[in-house]
Amino acid sequence: MGVERAAGTAERTAEVAGTAVGVERAAGVAGTAERAAEVVVVGGGVGGMVSALLLARCGYRVRLYERRDRLGGKLAEHVRDGFTFSIGPSLLTLPEVFTGLGLELDLVELDELCRYRFADGSTLSARRDPGRMSAEVDRLAPGEGRNWLAFHDWARDCFAAARRAFFAGPLLPSWPPVRPPSGGARLSDLTAVAPGRTVAGLARRFFADPRMRQYVGRYATYAGSSPYRAPAALACIPGIEHGEGGWYVPGGLPRIADALAALLDKAGVEVRLGAEVLDVLDDGTRVTGVRLASGERDRADVVVANTDAAALYGRLMPDRRRLRRIARLGTSSSAFLLLAGVEGRTEGLAHHSVVFSADYEREFGDIFDRRVPPADPTVYIGCSAAHDPAQAPEGTENWTMLVNVPARDPGRWPMTPEAYRDLVLERLAARGHDLSGRLRFVDLFTPADLRERYGSWGGSIYGGAYSGRLSAFRRPGNRGPRRGLYLVGGSAHPGGGLPLVAMGGRIVASLVEEDFPY
Repeated sequence: MGVERAAGTAERTAEVAGTAVGVERAAGVAGTAERAAEVVVVGGGVGGMVSALLLARCGYRVRLYERRDRLGGKLAEHVRDGFTFSIGPSLLTLPEVFTGLGLELDLVELDELCRYRFADGSTLSARRDPGRMSAEVDRLAPGEGRNWLAFHDWARDCFAAARRAFFAGPLLPSWPPVRPPSGGARLSDLTAVAPGRTVAGLARRFFADPRMRQYVGRYATYAGSSPYRAPAALACIPGIEHGEGGWYVPGGLPRIADALAALLDKAGVEVRLGAEVLDVLDDGTRVTGVRLASGERDRADVVVANTDAAALYGRLMPDRRRLRRIARLGTSSSAFLLLAGVEGRTEGLAHHSVVFSADYEREFGDIFDRRVPPADPTVYIGCSAAHDPAQAPEGTENWTMLVNVPARDPGRWPMTPEAYRDLVLERLAARGHDLSGRLRFVDLFTPADLRERYGSWGGSIYGGAYSGRLSAFRRPGNRGPRRGLYLVGGSAHPGGGLPLVAMGGRIVASLVEEDFPY
């Protein structure tokens, strides 16, 4: 089931598409066991696109509705005056998840995955090769290099355990009860993910240097969570980045969405852009279709909701009990983006940089407890023009600066977004990145923009936060409370991030195959 089964589905494409689909469409038979289920996908993010692609290849008739004017969800970009900014993911890991779908991508592997600058002015260059990374750690903190190798071994084993179990199938399906996920999961996988520890606790286990502990804590933010609350398993990411590599797609990662869209067209998926779904319809037991803003009703046996789970149970199919359950998770962090056109070229600028705050614990207290933008924020800087000059006019750079902030309307912040922009630029200037006199423009992207674009709760990036030992098991599952309803995307199992939402798309496709065999 999961990745292996869905990959096998793709291999059957030619046989299925050439026979069963043609017969079903020609006959136009509805409501009989002989026809393939009618599938509607609500939302054209990566998880929805992957689900639609695999189901269409297997012979299901698939229609995808996206309310915006392009596919890809958060895999998006902002263009202004010749500058192009990725406002979603900027680093690709596990590219085989996508190339295995048939995507032909130009990939550039990064030797330097990220450059970290700490509050004391010291730096750490995260090299892809584990041996070189260990040497870089020793340069920063003598004696910690061997500890990093031990940490990397743990992260690699943790990722392998998660891939066998957590990423292989549904964990808590709502309908109907099914067998445990396949994939060769072992009893020892439970201990491999350090149950009972937080990310911060794991960092203390491996490192004495506070800068290395801050470096480990950064991985919790990949899931919009606090390292002081998130389970240690989130720190498996170095096992992926240093074991399997980190990649850039020339032209920006939104080219992945373009490539997926081309495959959808080839597979015969009916895609409607600018089409907003207002309701998921059901008869109390099973879904029956969707209602669009135009007033049109589209009958379906299967509805795949590639939406924020809170939006699904709050608006599309109101369910107070499930909405309360999601609310108990708390929201993940949101993002405050500064998209800057910068004059000149910065010597030695890395593709990805992180400028750390001086007090990490206080920073996350601001975000998750006090729910205000951090007074001393950690800032991520992405500059794809460092490796891809076409992303900015000659002699300039495109800087995407991201700060983690609470999922909350900026109107309730203690300062305006413009004032916070100035604070962020001042903090960067104080730590070696002074852009004074170099800015052509700075466009802002706030939690309100995230909420408006994607319907996410409060502008959260990944739905519910990971908080507590069992938080991964408390996220919405891939099967919904009605027969034929499925959830995919960053707010549902297995979580957010490009590879995970694509894996979620594979999981959902395999569940539909199981529940509605053709």
